[in-house]
Amino acid sequence: MSTRRHLAVFTTASLPWMTGTAINPLFRAAYLAKDGDREVTLVIPWLSLRDQELVYPNKIVFGSPLEHEAYVRRWIEERISFRPSFSIKFYPAKFSKELRSILPVGDITECIPDEVADVAVLEEPEHLNWYHHGRKWKNKFRRVIGVVHTNYIAYVKREKNGQAIACFMKYMNTWVTRIYCHKVTSTPYMTTVKIPRIMIIRLSGATQDLPRSVVCNVHGVNPKFLEVGKLKLKQLRNGEIAFTKGAYYIGKMVWSKGYRELLDLLSKYQSKLVGLEVDLYGSGEDSDEVRKSAELLSLAMKVHPGRDHADPLFHDYKVFINPSTTDVVCTTTAEALAMGKIVICANHPSNEFFKQFPNCRTYDSGEEFVQLTLDALAEQPAPLTDMQSHDLSWEAATERFMEAAELNLPISAEPRIHQTSKASLPAFMRTRKLKQSLEDASVYLHQALSGLEVTRRAFGAVPKTLQPDEQLCNDLGLAPAKKKRLKLKLMT
Repeated sequence: MSTRRHLAVFTTASLPWMTGTAINPLFRAAYLAKDGDREVTLVIPWLSLRDQELVYPNKIVFGSPLEHEAYVRRWIEERISFRPSFSIKFYPAKFSKELRSILPVGDITECIPDEVADVAVLEEPEHLNWYHHGRKWKNKFRRVIGVVHTNYIAYVKREKNGQAIACFMKYMNTWVTRIYCHKVTSTPYMTTVKIPRIMIIRLSGATQDLPRSVVCNVHGVNPKFLEVGKLKLKQLRNGEIAFTKGAYYIGKMVWSKGYRELLDLLSKYQSKLVGLEVDLYGSGEDSDEVRKSAELLSLAMKVHPGRDHADPLFHDYKVFINPSTTDVVCTTTAEALAMGKIVICANHPSNEFFKQFPNCRTYDSGEEFVQLTLDALAEQPAPLTDMQSHDLSWEAATERFMEAAELNLPISAEPRIHQTSKASLPAFMRTRKLKQSLEDASVYLHQALSGLEVTRRAFGAVPKTLQPDEQLCNDLGLAPAKKKRLKLKLMT
């Protein structure tokens, strides 16, 4: 193993799907590799042509992984000031219409050769492991770190039988993150023992409370938004009119993304918000319903198709309204603050990180929402300081990630396992070995269940995804999948 770190960043989505789990891991990989001290591999899903047509917008499809990689690289290179030096690999995946998510196919740990398997960063570790059947992550990688992006519990509670499903999902998420994620730490008593424990980074307190997790926002914003913020600050200091438009909201146009809350607030208090103009930007399954509901209000509301938040048409809006409470850390809120705008949002754990910025105004009631909105439209935003801009940047987010994950420790200084007889171990180490045995049994059970087609189907997996099909094998140059006897023995 080289003395340089090798980080493999696995995620559940990829561009051109403009979702947080496609964009943020891409930026993370680019900035982790920026200083050249680490080798970084971004591992993203490869979809068949049929699934690409279902997932990717504007009829964008790719005939090969090379085409897809070129698109991803071109996109990130247009948004950062340096040439990214990370590599990209693809794992086979399928799109689930029922879950509206991309799910891995087969054992995706195989994407990284054993000789460079050092640190695995699992973006959405619960999602990646619901149906995982293959090598145990903690046996292959020296350290496995999960970054929780999505408030799945909040989403499923809105569905039919949501409370029951949420209860089951809460248990499942805890189970798979506990058995597949860990962190290596040293102990003041013995520096030659590898002590595994959960290492989950939750972006905010809005996520499920997982055992021994830490809450830390390890996301930043596209540097282009910070450039807009600097331009607006310059205009304000020169006495120019920096913002010529009023309020807006941008997000995937589904009710659960804040549109229900926003329209309910505007409907209830429209008599107090006379003259308010709000523009909505988004595309999604509920676009028609949102448009019809907006038309029923007496306020001047316009509903537009979704656009990239970096589009110049958003630069001149002064107020960003985001009442969503299903987000974990809303990327568009961070982007609006970076552009120097005033943000009106709910007093909710997902917005805790943003409260440090003077332009973030949070409300606890509808009356507060009305007053904050009217005040924001009448005021000028507070200037964004250099320190505040840095806190929103990917440089700062990378620093927070390295600290939260404790990845600054050199490999040579990390504790290693030394074979010791059970009798010679102190009591607390024997207790740890017992816990490890229980964990191994838990992994055994999960592997057994995830290896049965009937069980996978019962819990929502895409049919026949235990191994990649012929098309995925051909696309990715994989050896044809063979039916293998279930391996219940833990791999070392």
